[in-house]
Amino acid sequence: MTGQGERWTSDQVLALASDEASRAAAGRLATPGPWSGLGAWGDAVWGHCAGSGSTPYRTVVDLNGPGFHCGCPSRKSPCKHALGLLLLWSTDRDSVPDAAAGPPDWAGDWLARRRDEAGGESGDHAGGPAPGAGETARRRAERRMRRIADGARELEERLADLVGGGLAADGAWSAVQWEETAARMIDAQAPGLAARARELGSIAGSGADAAERLLAECALLHTLNQGFLRLDRLPEPLAATVRSRVGIPVDGATLSASGSTVRDHWAILAQRDADDGRLVTRRIWLYGRDSGRMALLLSYGAGGRAPELSLPVGTAFDAELAFHPSASPLRATLGARHGPPAPCAQPPPGGDITAALSAYGEALRGDPWLESWPVVLAAVTPIPDPAQGWQLADAQGDSALPVDPRCAERAGLWRLAAISGGRPVTVFGEYGHRGFTPLATWGPEPVPL
Repeated sequence: MTGQGERWTSDQVLALASDEASRAAAGRLATPGPWSGLGAWGDAVWGHCAGSGSTPYRTVVDLNGPGFHCGCPSRKSPCKHALGLLLLWSTDRDSVPDAAAGPPDWAGDWLARRRDEAGGESGDHAGGPAPGAGETARRRAERRMRRIADGARELEERLADLVGGGLAADGAWSAVQWEETAARMIDAQAPGLAARARELGSIAGSGADAAERLLAECALLHTLNQGFLRLDRLPEPLAATVRSRVGIPVDGATLSASGSTVRDHWAILAQRDADDGRLVTRRIWLYGRDSGRMALLLSYGAGGRAPELSLPVGTAFDAELAFHPSASPLRATLGARHGPPAPCAQPPPGGDITAALSAYGEALRGDPWLESWPVVLAAVTPIPDPAQGWQLADAQGDSALPVDPRCAERAGLWRLAAISGGRPVTVFGEYGHRGFTPLATWGPEPVPL
């Protein structure tokens, strides 16, 4: 094959890093400046990266496996150059274009040697798909599933040791140990399990409730491991959720080409960026006027760049979305657009607090690893409370939802209170186990928070 399908997300690339230092360094290299001779073809990505010497480092990545080769002296695999190359490839198609003629000789030679050592089961031939490519892909997928299963079993042993030794005992957990465990999950091609292992490591010394939080995270990880190890016994929607949570990607181009898209007039409710210092994640929430469905579009930017996808809040557009398979389908890939965005000031229909709690609980039943769920609250009043935290109370004052404490410092809460003026308003946001995160409200027109 000579073209690329949907490229990896930045999150998938960064999950390959062996440590935090590699992720930070890769983010600094994920810009066109230090690179030359960039290209992508089939399952290969390559480029020259300027280093401290006069000769740039030749870097090539085989996406099958994946496998990495770089002329730098680093002993890490992947090194920062390979990660930076993949980040740039994942976020900037113009800088890393598809090469119709295939890789240059230096990259092609390494790829050929690598595939010869693997018995010729990886990659593509120069003239197009290799004979038996479908069978090769099937065997490759089976190998990955076995690797992930081995990783899940290893995690189960680690969790059993942790719980057996006591969650509150001194030295019950170590960030270094969990980082090493995460690296082994990357080797097992399970970036989702790696991310959850790192989450366990981040709990160390995080407060008086650390043992309680650790137990909750261990329970979720145990459930995910067991779900994957029993994948063939699960109903397909739940099995799809488990595959997604362990980190098996879904190709958006394949989804769109499958014909199972939803065409609607999608109102753009909110757009929010989160920057962790190495990756900008953009979450765009949509509401289908005719289908009544919520949809989440994710876009990523690395190296200090903003994500490519941007949609104007307060408008609606006619478009097709392909939803990723899940027990609670929410994430979608944007397909064909059938017109430009037009103003749309009308809020989607909202419900009361009881309905919001019910919707989140129903979603959790299909996806227990869900962090939050989108809800529209009608007729709620923001109530600042320095002692107990912010709340959104219903019009009758019979019930209230706590606002996520992580929102406490945001100016958007005071903007929400000013728009309300003590009167009920309609608010859209995400509700999860930590509380409600307001994202937009409606005065004369939609107001991002």
